[in-house]
Amino acid sequence: MAGNRRGPATTVASGRRAAVLVAAGLAAVLVLAACDTGANDPAKAAQGSPTTAAPSTTAAPARLRSGSEGAQVKALQRRLHELGYQVQEADGQFGPETHHSVVAFQKVNGLGRDGVVGPITRKALERPRVPRPRSTKAGFHVEADLTLQVVYMVSDGKIVEVLDASSASGQTYTVDGDVRLAVTPRGSFVIQRKIDAWRRSKLGLLYRPAYFIGGYALHGAHSVPPFPASHGCIRITTTAMDRWFAKLPVGTPMQVYRS
Repeated sequence: MAGNRRGPATTVASGRRAAVLVAAGLAAVLVLAACDTGANDPAKAAQGSPTTAAPSTTAAPARLRSGSEGAQVKALQRRLHELGYQVQEADGQFGPETHHSVVAFQKVNGLGRDGVVGPITRKALERPRVPRPRSTKAGFHVEADLTLQVVYMVSDGKIVEVLDASSASGQTYTVDGDVRLAVTPRGSFVIQRKIDAWRRSKLGLLYRPAYFIGGYALHGAHSVPPFPASHGCIRITTTAMDRWFAKLPVGTPMQVYRS
C-alpha cells in the first residue's frame, strides 16, 4: 500500500544511522586496545608496570625515650654498652640507666641533653666521639669532667665506663644562716673516706658517699639532672654507685677538672 512505501529520504537516513553505529563500534575497539595493560598477556604481566613502585615494608626508626621498649631499644642498649656507657643490660626496656646513658652520650658528643634518641642522636651513635682520659697512668682512677658533666672510670689509661653526672650549680644557697656559692673544687685528690649507707646532711641525702676533699663527695642520688644542680658534690645514679662503691677504696686517685 502507498502508506507503507519508504521513499529515498528514509533510505538515506537509515544508511547514515548504520554508518554512525559502525564508527562507534570501531572507536570502542580502539579505546579498549589503548587501555590494555597486558594483564592477560603472560609476557607483559611478567614485566609489570614500569610506573608502579612496590610499597616499602621497612619501618622508619622510632624515636626512643623513657618508656620505649622492644628490639630497637635492645639494639640501642647494646650500642651504648659497647661504647662504654653505664647501661649494663640489653633488656629492651628504656629505663633510668638507659636514659642516663643516652644523656651522657649526648653530653660527650655535644648534643642536646634530652635523653631522646631521634635522628641526630641516632646518627651520632653511628660515628661517635670517643672520649679520652686526662691521665693515662697505670692503675685505676676517677675523672670528673665538670664541663661535660660526666664521670670517667679509668683503668690503665683507658675509660672503662662513662657515667652521667651533675656537679655544683654555681648558684648561691643558705646554710646555718650563711650565704654560700655552690662550687665543686677542682684539682687532683684521693678518696679519703666512705660511708656505706645513706647519709643525711644539712644539704640533703647522699647515697654511699665517697669523699675526695672535706665535705665534697662522689655519691649516688635519686635525682641526676642533665645540668649542674648540686651544692658542690658530684652526683651519679644510685645504680651506678652500687656498682662502683666497692671499687673505690680509700686512696683511689680522683681528678676533677674542666675540659
